This record gives sequence, structure tokens and C-alpha cells, in this order.
Amino acid sequence: MPRPTSLPPALVAAVVTVLAAVLAGLVAGVAPLTTPPAAARTAADAPPLSISLDSIYPSTIPRKGPIRVTGSVTNDDDAAWTAVQVYGFIGGAQPGSLTPMRSAGELVAAARTDPAAYVGDRITKPGTYATLDRIEPGQSQQFAITIPRSQLPVTEPGVYWFGVHALGAGPDGRIEGADGRARTFLPLVVGHRKPPVDTALVLPLRKAVSYAPDGSVRGLRNWERTLQPGGRLRSMVDFGAAAGDRPVTWLLDPGLPEVVRSLTAGNPARLAVPPRSGDEDGGASSSASPSASGSPTDPPSEEGAGTGSSTGANSELAAVADAGNAWLDRLHEALDGNQVLALPYGDVDAAAASRYDPELLHEARKRSGDVLSPWGIPMTPGLAAPSGFLPSDTLTAAPKRATVLLSDRELGGPSTPTVAAVAGRKVIAVSQGASSGGPGPGPRRAPIAMRQRILAEAAVRFLDPAANPLVVLLPSDWTPNATTDFFDGLDVPWLRLTSVADISARAATPVSGDGLRYSRHREARELNAPAFTAAGGLVRAGATLQDVLGDQAAVAAAVRDQAMTSVSFGHRDHPHRTRATLEASRSWIEGQLGSIRIDAPPAVTLSSTSGRFAATLSNGLDRAVTVHVQALTGPRVHVEGPRQIPLGPGGSATVLLTASTSAPGVHNITLVVTDSDGTPLGASDRLPIRSAQVSRVIWLIIGTGLALLFLAIALRLVRRVRAARGARGARL
Repeated sequence: MPRPTSLPPALVAAVVTVLAAVLAGLVAGVAPLTTPPAAARTAADAPPLSISLDSIYPSTIPRKGPIRVTGSVTNDDDAAWTAVQVYGFIGGAQPGSLTPMRSAGELVAAARTDPAAYVGDRITKPGTYATLDRIEPGQSQQFAITIPRSQLPVTEPGVYWFGVHALGAGPDGRIEGADGRARTFLPLVVGHRKPPVDTALVLPLRKAVSYAPDGSVRGLRNWERTLQPGGRLRSMVDFGAAAGDRPVTWLLDPGLPEVVRSLTAGNPARLAVPPRSGDEDGGASSSASPSASGSPTDPPSEEGAGTGSSTGANSELAAVADAGNAWLDRLHEALDGNQVLALPYGDVDAAAASRYDPELLHEARKRSGDVLSPWGIPMTPGLAAPSGFLPSDTLTAAPKRATVLLSDRELGGPSTPTVAAVAGRKVIAVSQGASSGGPGPGPRRAPIAMRQRILAEAAVRFLDPAANPLVVLLPSDWTPNATTDFFDGLDVPWLRLTSVADISARAATPVSGDGLRYSRHREARELNAPAFTAAGGLVRAGATLQDVLGDQAAVAAAVRDQAMTSVSFGHRDHPHRTRATLEASRSWIEGQLGSIRIDAPPAVTLSSTSGRFAATLSNGLDRAVTVHVQALTGPRVHVEGPRQIPLGPGGSATVLLTASTSAPGVHNITLVVTDSDGTPLGASDRLPIRSAQVSRVIWLIIGTGLALLFLAIALRLVRRVRAARGARGARL
């Protein structure tokens, strides 16, 4: 049978073109009954599926045996996804190669890679991937895959890309490319004959504190959230406690436990704070835990700011007290046996304080002390900014025994020696890359991402002949919401967890201080001078109130602590609010001092060169006070009074003052209530003193007149006596 003759290619092309044009015209006028196949997804499109990695075991590529990966896939689309397959993948430093990354610089570059970029090939052998039948919008489903070692065709030591891809069918059917990704780093280290890499994890505990004008702590709900399980401060403490016997290093603001203790004691206002036994110098080593001994003099103006007396406020206080007590117990457990680096008290912005108020910074270091009370945990001075960057003058002013942590980026980059000498002092370079976490598109600071980045940084150091130790300052705002297997994954033979003190004992490698990368932008981020001026004013006001109250309350120490805490690194974002808060607290203290009043008489007249008059002092505080009265007079008027004037709570007293002057006329004087140093408390009263003394000439005339009068009387008496005798002799 003869074959049909084929149409000429040109004719076929013409027919196809005509049919396409006709169909396009028809389709243009009506909506399609079915959606045509979609084009490949571009890198700019948001992936419809997101993947969270929960565990990778083991945490490094094993010599033999499989790797098990668990996690979840979440449907972020508004339609269901079906037949979702989850594959593992592995890749090298360059796309399409299996050459590993072997330097910290390569890790930095890899972490910045576009989350949608191709970095490795999927492992598609049956049995190595999981299938999720259907995921509804907003729903998450767990997966688990096991990848045999034979499916990881890598043998060269280094760090590899590793992760999972999710591919499925959505409302547009199957689209080319991965519909969801999760990526991390996976090291391969063989030949463990050299010493392991010393690695120190530094766990920061610092938090900005805001105060009401009366000295109570604001934001009780926020404190409850951060202290209870799942909150940032509680999670960091739980994370450190999960290390067990493995050493970690804590970077602690000693003021933070003090604030939490104050919250557990009812969040007292400053006049309700009892005196600290033996705390004349304000050292943390001798300070007792604050406790409530009364209610605030003035209720706070903001909801949830102070102690209050309503049922709602009491329930808030009870909730934050419960969370605070549990946090303190957990903190004690986590700190015990580990190195504790004590920040300047209140986490003072050391960079700004060294510029605007070095004395306050010195007091903050002194206040932190060497022992954390009441637990007796030893501490050593530490200094570190949350960003890891500090100016050179702050380094110069730091005590020699302080452990200073600087970002390796400020010192020159990832290749910087971990133990360096800058401007004659030893500093510890912390890995900025390790603390930044893993690559996208998932959360870069998820526990798995952080752990794998730390392992990767340690691996490239282990493979480097220099074997530079690794110090990681974890982010201050990090919330490690899961600690399961984190530290177990660090138990590899080529990594040794240790303390910063152990690493710091090494010899330092000189690094030029001129090369510190502290930019003007970072300098502009520091707290400004007005904030420190306001802090100084608050400290002085607190010292005055303490002088008036005596030993009844630790007002000066509490106010000084508040001032230090209010100029912390955590207040950098709101310098104007910081200044306003400090000034409001100072005004509150001045209002308390101003309630001690003085009332002078309307006027005083002196009939001689000196005389006494009375003034009345009244105490508007519910505390006993001791004050002084100072008279502001002219150069020829002097007023004296009692050296100390005690006043009971709400009481009053009348004091006698002696005024003296050698100049006649009217003298206006002002009576001012002061402390023992002569600092005015605010209250005063004015009165005129009139000097009505008579001159010496007048006294001479008066005296002469009196003498003549007495002489006349004497003469008259003599004459009368003589006359009487003469009359008697005539009769005889």
C-alpha cells in the first residue's frame, strides 16, 4: 500500500500559523474554560511553600551511615497544594560543582546568596524523599527523609550546601522549579588527628528598662512575656541551661536580675525601697534584693507602669512576679559553674559614656562588682556592644582586666586573629558571620541555622593550619525557641566547647588600632549628650533626696541605678524619649523635695543690732526628714539658726532664727530649705527685716538728760532737807 504523500513543510507551517491566529482571535473574546500551563517561576516570585528544618542528624556529613532530616512544609498560598514531594539536595561552593567551601569568607558570601538561586542538585533516588498528599492553605505538615551516605557524593573536607526542596502541584498545576526551599551548611571533616577547634559561645542577657517618674518599672506585660517560657530572656536562659556540663560564657548586665527582683517584690516606687545593708559604695557584691515596704507616693501615669492598687494591676504584678521568680531560679541554675562577664551596670552605652560622661561609666563598672548577689557567683568585667563595634577611645578607657569583645569585621574581617592586641590591650574578636546565622530563605537565626553556621565556621578553622579559635557572641535579640539537639549537634571530635577565659589566656597577635572600622554612622547611633546630662541631673536629685531622708531608704542608690540603666545600649533608638523620661523622674524627686515648705513672718523689726524671729517648717512627705534653713541676705545682714531641723512624717516645727545687722533700714531676705550640703530643696519664703536701732548721739543725749534729771532731784532733796532743818531751829 503506497504511503500518503507528506505535506510540504512550508504548507504545514502556513496552516499552523493560520490556525493559531484563528484560535487566538476566538480565545480573546471569551474566558478560557481551563487555565493554560503556567510559565516557569521567576526568582522574584514569592514561593508558595515554606519549609522549616527541625532537625538534622547527624549535624555533619558522617563517614558512613545516613542523614535524617525532619521539618515541616507550610502552604503560604491561598489554594491547596497536592502531591508535594520533599527532596534533599547537596552542593558545593559553585553551582554545579561539589568543591566545598573552605574559608570564612566563602561562608559569608554563601550566606548572602539569593534565596532562590540554584546551589545544589536534588537527590531523587526512590526512598530518599517524602510525599505529602495534600496541604490546605495555611496548613503545615511534618516530613522526615533519610538520605544514605552513598547518595552524598562528596569526599573532600569542607563545608557544603545542604537542605531540602519541596515540589508540588498548585492551582496552576506543576510549575518548573522548586516551590519551597530550606538551605543550610553541612560540614565534612575527616582525619581528626589535630587538636579540636576551641569554640566559645557567649550568651548575652541585656534588656532596655523604662521607668515611671516615681521609679517603678514600666511595661509589666512586656516583662511578663519576656520572662515566661517562650519569651526572649527566658528562652536565652533555658538555652544556656540546656548546655548541661558543656561550658558557655554569659555576658550579663548585673542590673537585669536586680530589676527582675524589684518586679517580684511588687515593683516598688523609689520611696518604698528599703536601705541596702552595707551598700555605701553601691557595689553589686553587697547589695541586697529590693523588696516592697510600702506603696508609691504617686501612682504612675501609664497603665501597667507602677504598683497601683486596682485588681487589674495586682493581677499583672502577680503574673510578672511568678514569671520573674521562675526566671531567677532558672538563671541561677544556668550561671552556676560558668564564666560570667559583667557588663557595666545597666548596660550603659559605653561608647557614648566614654565621650560624654566617663565618671558615670566608671561608677557603672564599680557598681557591677565582682560577685553576683545573692548567689555569690563570681564575675569578671566585660565590655561588648550589641553590634560588636566600639570606638578606640572606649577601648583605651576600659580597665586592663576587662574582657573586651569586638566584631571581627571591625578588626579587619573573618581572618582576624581571635585573640588580638589593639592599642596595647587584649581584645577578643567574635565571629560576625557565625552570629548572623544561616542562609535564606528560611529564618536565618532559627536554632538549626545558627548551629549549622557555627559548625561551618569551626570546620573551616579546623581545616586552616592556623586553627584560629572561634568565639561567637550570640545576638542580644535572639530568641532560641527550640534547644532540642542544639548542643548535641556540637559534640563532634574536631570542636571543643570552652570559655572565653580559656581562649583569652592565649598570646595576643598585634592588630593595628588605626584600622578599627568604627564608622561615623555607628558614632551617630550612640546616645547623645543631652541624655547623659539628664542622667547626671537625676543622680544629683537622688543624692539630695537621700540626704534629706537619711538612712530610711536607699534612694540615692536606686536613682543612680535608674540613671545608669536609662542610658543603656538598648535606649539608642529613642534618645529624645530617654531624655524626657530622665527629666520626668528628676521632676518627680524635685516635687517630693518641694513639699517640705517654709513659712516666714510677714515682717520683722529689730530694735537693736540683733533679734529673734520664728519661721514654720512643714513636711509634706510621709517620711521623716532632716533639713536646714539657709538665709539669702545682703552683705551687712546675717541670719543664724539650728544646724539640723528634724521633721516627722507630715509634721511641722517652728524654729527660732537670729538676725543681726549693723546697717539701719529695710533688708529683704529669702529663707530657703536646703539639705546638709546647702543644696536648695525648692521651697522658700521672703520677708523684710527692718532695723530700728537708735544712734550713739541720741543715747548720749538721753544719758546726759537723765544725769541732769537725777542731779536736779538730788539738789532739790538737799534743799528740802536744809529748809526743814532751818525751820526746826527757828522754833527752838
